[in-house]
Amino acid sequence: MSVSTMTSLPAAPAPAPLDEAADLAARLLAALGFDLTSSELAATPGRMVRALKEMTTPPTFTATDFETTAEPGQLVLVRDIRFVSMCEHHVLPFTGIAHIGYVPRKRILGLSKVARVVHHCARRLQVQERLTGQIADWMVEHLDPAGVAVLLSAEHTCMTLRGVGATGSRTTTSSLRGVLLDDPAARAEFMSLAVSAP
Repeated sequence: MSVSTMTSLPAAPAPAPLDEAADLAARLLAALGFDLTSSELAATPGRMVRALKEMTTPPTFTATDFETTAEPGQLVLVRDIRFVSMCEHHVLPFTGIAHIGYVPRKRILGLSKVARVVHHCARRLQVQERLTGQIADWMVEHLDPAGVAVLLSAEHTCMTLRGVGATGSRTTTSSLRGVLLDDPAARAEFMSLAVSAP
């Protein structure tokens, strides 16, 4: 067994003190016309800042991997990993499901750590396209697999709750590496298993 610490993504920016951020949030809400002298809204700026900090702070974890006993070419697939991220354009959440597949060469990742990779990459201001690629890049960097495939499907509240109001619409992105990009049969196996009913 080997362990490594999550290092492949840039560190989140150092946050301003929460009291300072809460003061700025109060100014923003007041500028939007909200009466912060009301008892209902007096504590809202602090809650708003704490929620945003929580939703944009990547959780750290130790990535545990093991020597594989899988047959050459065997696909490992972890489906239906639910995630929440924040759109960097409007600072509104997008929520979705990730399917992560890889073909081990020498190492496999502990199953729960696959979900932790998704959550670590998602908990920051993001766009879905970049998030998809970052997950794939992490798997390549830490496991050196023969192939990796990442498929994300998400609903973006910046599109469903505002603007066009396209309620129920979803965005799907994929990022493929190695044999799961180059081998049509391997790619088809991943796609079939990822989108089929359990």
